Amino acid sequence: MITGLTEEHEELREITRRFLAEKSSLTQVRKLAESGANRDDAVWHQMADQLMLQGIAIPEEYGGAGYGPVELGIVLEELGRALTVAPYLATVALAGQTLTTCSDNEARSAWLPGIAEGAVIATLAVADETGEIDPAGVTSVATSAGEDWKITGTKRFVIDGVGADMIIVAARAGEELALFTVKGDAEGVRREPLAQLDPTRQVATVNLDNALAVRIEDDATAVLARVADLVAVALAAEQTGGAAATLDMAVEYTKIRVQFGRPIGSFQAIKHRCADLLTEVESARNAAFSAASLLTQDDPEGPVAAALAAAWCATTYTHAAKENIQLHGGIGFTWEHDAHFHLKRAKTSELLLGTPARHRARVADLAGI
Repeated sequence: MITGLTEEHEELREITRRFLAEKSSLTQVRKLAESGANRDDAVWHQMADQLMLQGIAIPEEYGGAGYGPVELGIVLEELGRALTVAPYLATVALAGQTLTTCSDNEARSAWLPGIAEGAVIATLAVADETGEIDPAGVTSVATSAGEDWKITGTKRFVIDGVGADMIIVAARAGEELALFTVKGDAEGVRREPLAQLDPTRQVATVNLDNALAVRIEDDATAVLARVADLVAVALAAEQTGGAAATLDMAVEYTKIRVQFGRPIGSFQAIKHRCADLLTEVESARNAAFSAASLLTQDDPEGPVAAALAAAWCATTYTHAAKENIQLHGGIGFTWEHDAHFHLKRAKTSELLLGTPARHRARVADLAGI
């Protein structure tokens, strides 16, 4: 198990944070969110060209940096802290990690270099109705069409599904559960954006009507089990970054908001609330890091740690976002203040890949309770 962050890890965090402070301020986040865009193209390509962020967890042979879940978690924590509007979670954490986990070298050679270069936007669609990485929820059907395959079904809550150049789709091919790549503009693919609470991240319904597909994994069950853990930890890291940002926002405000002739941060009740939040945020950071390090080492405890991190980090982010609004008082409830963006991201992130209750139930199952 990796026992702590190295100097190289801290440098990665600092470089990423400085870049996002310049390129993804809350003013820019608000502008993109209100315009309905899912990224700033210039920033997206700078992330790839200058920092190699899209290739952080992609093997070097495919143009990536060759790192793993720990380093990806550091990047996602900073992206979550900045509320960056970009299809990074979908492209790198979902699609990218699925491709690196699967055994199809041809598929990896076809798509991973483009992802690492920032030239390809990709995502993953597994369960048809919930958007979770749950093989039991797959009802889409794939039929053989010579050397190719065609898929029919509807995938809901696909993260960044509208703008994806490629979608990795789980479908049933006879008795088997398999994975396929489907081009976003392929015939038979119809994508509809879904209205949702969080304006900083897009989700979509993807309708597949005999859509042309390429089979990349014959037995997807084992692959998806691993991917579900990797993605849960990636999202947990992003949520930790968001929770840390809301705590910082709240603390800074309590230093300057004066009531009864003194900053409200000097009142004991406010101090206690901020201290409790700090404990939660640091616990979330440790949970996400521990899970990522265990998965990096393929430790048998990795799946349990991933489920624990997913449940705790989601709950922590929502609590921190709510407390941030409360500590800001009346101004925190206004559209003009940025606090609501974090609350909306926190609430929708709870539901993206399974609720905290679902993750806690998985912990119980893995522990044999």
